[in-house]
Amino acid sequence: MTENPEPVTVVVADDQSAVREGLVRQAADGQAAVEAVAAANPQVVLMDLNMPRCDGVEATRRIRADHPGTRVVVLTTYSDDESIIGALQAGALGYLTKDATRAEIGRAVQAAAAGQAVLDPEVQQRLLSAAARAPAAPTDDDEGDLTPREADVLRLIAAGKSNREIARALFVSEATVKTHVNRIFAKTGSRDRTQAVRYAYTHGFAGPAGQVAPRPDAPR
Repeated sequence: MTENPEPVTVVVADDQSAVREGLVRQAADGQAAVEAVAAANPQVVLMDLNMPRCDGVEATRRIRADHPGTRVVVLTTYSDDESIIGALQAGALGYLTKDATRAEIGRAVQAAAAGQAVLDPEVQQRLLSAAARAPAAPTDDDEGDLTPREADVLRLIAAGKSNREIARALFVSEATVKTHVNRIFAKTGSRDRTQAVRYAYTHGFAGPAGQVAPRPDAPR
């Protein structure tokens, strides 16, 4: 996080009052979270998963469908494959467990507001393990294969880098990066950066704990 980060508007959706205590705008369940987003149009929602009336996955899906400018970061006690994949498929941009510190949560909120994905290291490891167990998906040679430069961009997206940071890392213009990102979305069938990150983890473009996986032809 920068020394003087820009203020970020946040809704906290959690059925435990102790978690919400002291925060400005709160929601006691998923339905209340959907209503709070409609009323306040926040930049970020910190979303619990196991809540009454409407669970966090369904609330995330509704929020992302109706308010695509609002990012969702899951903050939950659950780190099983079903919960993680369900939340990411619903459109969550980040996933933290409640072991996360205040500083880690703050960094995740700032990153999500900037459109960057943040995953707890344990969550990253579970995604990698799930990818290792899954059978390889068939690819279309005309549309599924990424160029080496597109693969580089995807690795950096998975590492949480913004377009500007990717441009600096690869010594290209930000407009060029945007072109690569759009091609990556088209080739991987990704709707947004969240889905591109998931593709990166399930197809070997990202390493554990946020490390960027090396190119297959990179020197060892």
